Amino acid sequence: MTTLFTIDDLHVSYGKVEAVHGISLELDAGRIVSVIGPNGAGKSTLLSAAIGLLPSRGRIMFDGSDISGLGVEDRVERGLCLVPETRELFGEMSVLDNLLLGAFSKRPNKAKRQALLDHVYKRFPRLAERRHQHADTLSGGERQMLALGRALMSEPRLLMLDEPSLGLAPLIVQEILSIVTSLRADGVSILLVEQNALAALESSDYGYVLESGEVALHGDSQALKSDERVFESYLGGV
Repeated sequence: MTTLFTIDDLHVSYGKVEAVHGISLELDAGRIVSVIGPNGAGKSTLLSAAIGLLPSRGRIMFDGSDISGLGVEDRVERGLCLVPETRELFGEMSVLDNLLLGAFSKRPNKAKRQALLDHVYKRFPRLAERRHQHADTLSGGERQMLALGRALMSEPRLLMLDEPSLGLAPLIVQEILSIVTSLRADGVSILLVEQNALAALESSDYGYVLESGEVALHGDSQALKSDERVFESYLGGV
């Protein structure tokens, strides 16, 4: 398999406090890699640094090129996209307008823009039904679908998802993660940060466990599910 994305010895600080201490990880093209761990482990910080929202030390490679010195827009143009935990939708704008904003960096012509919309609507029929509604009238699950759909409008090669199950009912979580896993068929690789460890490991090929800003464990997702330490700390009682 071809390595698409590599983080090597990444350090991220908030002022004088270092939140991520030398994290390294790899993601192969066409794979889903999950990052699990408790609150405060550095999961969201890792993604923010990967997309360029936070300054960092270390090396970030994408498709064979060092992107460590690039800004957010340049990383998005290369094919990275982050769906943040807060989703950051524009509530007073329509579903359609939120989606169109996702394609802004690509500046597609009218035909291409419509093709992207058709693709998103095919994957998320509810967004097509609600395309003229304001985003703030949607349910939690629909808002997450809109956040994913907007990300897909940028035609990402690597989609980074921060806590996509947050605040959603269990059945909706299953639906969202099923959609996420199906994105591989479109050639999208995924880095999934998720506090729901069981859902994350069941949806991914490979997993990393973060604790206190460091990689505590990593391995095949199925192997991690049966690891005694992971079970006791993150899967017990599930």
